[in-house]
Amino acid sequence: MLFEAGRSLGEEGQVAKAGEYFQKLYADCQTAFGPDHPHTLSANHNIAIWRRNAGNAAGALTALEALLPDFIRILGPDHDETLITRSNIASLRAETGHLIAAFAEFEALLTDQIRVFGPDHSNTLATRNNIAAWHGEAGDAAGALTALEALLPDFIRDLGPDHPDTLTIRNNIAYWRGEAGDAAGALTALEALLPDFIRVLGPDHPHTLATRGNIAHWRAETDDAAGALTALEALLTDRTRVLGPDHPDTLTTRRHDWRPHRLRSPPHRLHPCLRARPPRHTLTTRHNIAYWRGETGDTTGALTAFEALLTDRTRVLGPDHPDTLTTRRRRDFLRETSE
Repeated sequence: MLFEAGRSLGEEGQVAKAGEYFQKLYADCQTAFGPDHPHTLSANHNIAIWRRNAGNAAGALTALEALLPDFIRILGPDHDETLITRSNIASLRAETGHLIAAFAEFEALLTDQIRVFGPDHSNTLATRNNIAAWHGEAGDAAGALTALEALLPDFIRDLGPDHPDTLTIRNNIAYWRGEAGDAAGALTALEALLPDFIRVLGPDHPHTLATRGNIAHWRAETDDAAGALTALEALLTDRTRVLGPDHPDTLTTRRHDWRPHRLRSPPHRLHPCLRARPPRHTLTTRHNIAYWRGETGDTTGALTAFEALLTDRTRVLGPDHPDTLTTRRRRDFLRETSE
């Protein structure tokens, strides 16, 4: 319950408060249980998680690398939490640009997961998804697409066609189909996926909202900028209602440094299993709307939207957050081009 309270703060967009919560929980666990208790280790792990979610992937990587020997010493090398920590380290290694080392760590992890859990365990399947996805991030979108298409039948067989992880694999296949150059195919796949997300998870679930954002993106990529803008404006209304006007993802809907969501899948804790990246949907939607206003010829409206968004992002995320800096650059660009 204590851990869920901290995660709920982060999932509501209060990333800094989530980090502070786990810092206090870690201190309390040390006092109550000692430094080697599993609760203490888990609290320390969550500190690293929310450090990453606040934009400091390098700091999170350093923290988890220091923590891994404790997991191995206290819980053992084959414990679920130890393997999860290794997965998160590999993901962070890739995020910080060390893809070759990350691939080696993922491959070693996969071998151990097959030995410990078996080839059909959800964590094993998640690692296969991550290996495919990071190959795509390294520039091999077609290879990622092929690997994920081969993985989908295993998810359907082991988890069922309506399991959220199976639906997420379908999302990721659409993502890499688009990245491989088939924007129309990506759009078609996502339009078929959206009713299943709505039916299984509900219309207000983050995956459902993220899928609507992805559909808007690929509409724009298929030269339907007006349709993309209409979809984003409808999405902003729902994200504001569900997440609140200051949620980072609401703000981002008002601008556009945005790419379609590839719903990730390390086994929980860092990137929650097969979920989207840290929740910033409301701010993200605002960013995307501002961008597509500009693309449809409304430079004045786009500039006004970016000005308002910059104020909110500075207040919510801070002046030095990467998303705030991106909004400022876009605002400055529009100012220059409108002069």
